[in-house]
Amino acid sequence: MNERPGEHEPAYPPAPAPRTEPYSLDEPRPYGGDDPRAEDGHRPWGERPTGAGEDAWRPAARPEAAGASQDGGPATTTGDGEMPWSSPRGDGAPSSSYPSSTPPPEYVSGGGRAASPADVPYAWRDPAARPWQPPAGEAHQHSVLAPPAGRRRRPGRKVGLGVVVLLVLVALLGGLVLGALGARALWPAASSSGTLPAGGSQVSTTRPPDSVAGIAAAALESTVFIEVVGGNSASSGSGMVLREDGYLVTNNHVIAAAADGQGRVLVTFADGGQEEAEIVGRTTDYDLAVLRVARDGLTPLPLADSDAVVVGDPVVAVGAPLGLEGTVTSGIISALNRPVQAGNSEDTSFINAIQTDAAINPGNSGGPLINAAGEVIGINTAIAQASGQPTGSIGLGFSIPSNQVRRTAEEIIETGRATYPVIGVALDTRYQGEGVQVLEADSPDTPAVTPDGPGAEAGIEPGDIITHVDGQPVTTPSELIVAVRARAPGDTVVLTVRSGGGGEREVEVVLDEAVSDG
Repeated sequence: MNERPGEHEPAYPPAPAPRTEPYSLDEPRPYGGDDPRAEDGHRPWGERPTGAGEDAWRPAARPEAAGASQDGGPATTTGDGEMPWSSPRGDGAPSSSYPSSTPPPEYVSGGGRAASPADVPYAWRDPAARPWQPPAGEAHQHSVLAPPAGRRRRPGRKVGLGVVVLLVLVALLGGLVLGALGARALWPAASSSGTLPAGGSQVSTTRPPDSVAGIAAAALESTVFIEVVGGNSASSGSGMVLREDGYLVTNNHVIAAAADGQGRVLVTFADGGQEEAEIVGRTTDYDLAVLRVARDGLTPLPLADSDAVVVGDPVVAVGAPLGLEGTVTSGIISALNRPVQAGNSEDTSFINAIQTDAAINPGNSGGPLINAAGEVIGINTAIAQASGQPTGSIGLGFSIPSNQVRRTAEEIIETGRATYPVIGVALDTRYQGEGVQVLEADSPDTPAVTPDGPGAEAGIEPGDIITHVDGQPVTTPSELIVAVRARAPGDTVVLTVRSGGGGEREVEVVLDEAVSDG
C-alpha cells in the first residue's frame, strides 16, 4: 500500500538494516536461494531475485504484523506447517520465521505493548553487532544467519569509497609535486616564488659564427635585392657585394631585360637604401653579370676555393625568392661537377655546377651559397623542374662555383667582357654511342675541326670520339663543353680519343680563348 502512515493504519518502521558485509559463497543465503519451493519458477514471498545488486538477498518488508494476516485473521500456513515467507533450513531443524516488524517500545504509538526480545530475536539490535550475534544479555540462538558449524570463513574484502577517494587525492598531490619539479627544471631562471621570467627580461640573441644564424647574420648585410623596371620586360632576383667600392655580382638572366638600355636596374640594400646600378659587363656562357652602384664602404662577402668543397658540406642560401627579401635557407652539398645547360637556344649557359638541396626558388638567382665558414662557394643560378613544369624548389638547386665567379668577374671588371676556353672542334649532337663524337664533315656554318685550332694541333680529326677529359668520362656533348669551360684559356687538358680504327690515344690540348656574348 502506498498510503502514508497514520492515515489508515499504524506506521511500520523501515526494514532491518542490510548486512554490512557480503555473504560468502559457502554461506547459506538468508530468506531464499535453496528454497525448493522456487523450483516452479516462483520465489518465496519477500525474496529478491538474483543479480539485483547489493540488496539481492535482503528480505522485502512484510506489511503484516507478525502472526497476523492482512485481513486481521489468523496467519495462514503452508501445507507443511510453515509460514509462506519462512526459509527452510534443509537440515531437519525447524526453520526461523521472518523477523517481526513490530517496533521497539520507544517507537510504539498509542501505548501498545512492544514485542519482547524473544519475539524479535534479531531486530533493533546494536548495529555494530555481527548479523549472527544476539543482542547483549541474550543467549545465543542458532539462526540461518550464523555461519555453518565447524568452519568460519572470513568475509570477502571490499575497497571502501573512502579508500578510493584517498588514493585519487594522493595521485593528484603527487602529480602537482612532479609538475612543480619539472617546471623548475625547464625554467631554472624562475624566481623563488615559482613565477616565470617577466616578458621584458633580457634574452641573448647572440649565436656562434659558424651556426646557420651566425652565418645568416653576416651574409644578410652583404646580400642585395635587384629589380629591373621599364624596358620590354621586368624581372627581379638577388645579388651580393663583391667589392667595397660598389661592385656587385649577379646572374646575367636577372638583368638581361635592361641590357639593351631600355630599362633600369635598381638595387635595394639590407638597410633599406636603394641605388640605381649600371651594368659593367655580362656573359651568357656563364650566366654572370657585374653591376656597380655609387656607394662606398660596402661589406663584401669573401669567395672561397670551390675546389675544396666536398659532398655533404653544410651550406646556407641567401636571397629574395619571389621577392621576399632577406630569406635564408640551409642544406648540404648534394653533388659536384653537375653539367647544367640553362637558358634557351639563343641564350644558353654551360655550368659545371654545385648541386645543393637548400631551398632555391625563383628570385634566389644571383644570391650567394655560403659554407660553414661564412665564405661564398657559389652563386645560385638554376633549379631543376619536375617534368619541365614551372615549380618551386624540389631540393635540386645549382650554383656557379666561386672559382668560376672570381675569374669571370675580375675579367669583366678589368676589360668589360668575359672569355671562355675552347678546343676548336664541333660536336655531333645526334651521336648515341659511347663518348662524344666530332662531326664527320664540316657544316655550312662551322668546320668539324677548326683549322690551326687547339684540336687540330693535337691531332684530332673529323669523326673521332672523345671518351675522357683529364681521366673523367664524358657521355654527352654538354658534359664535354662544361668540363672544358670549367678551365681557363691557356690551360692544358688531356683528352682520350678513339679514331675510326678502334685504337685509343691520349692527346694534350692547350685551350684557346673565345669572347663571350654579352
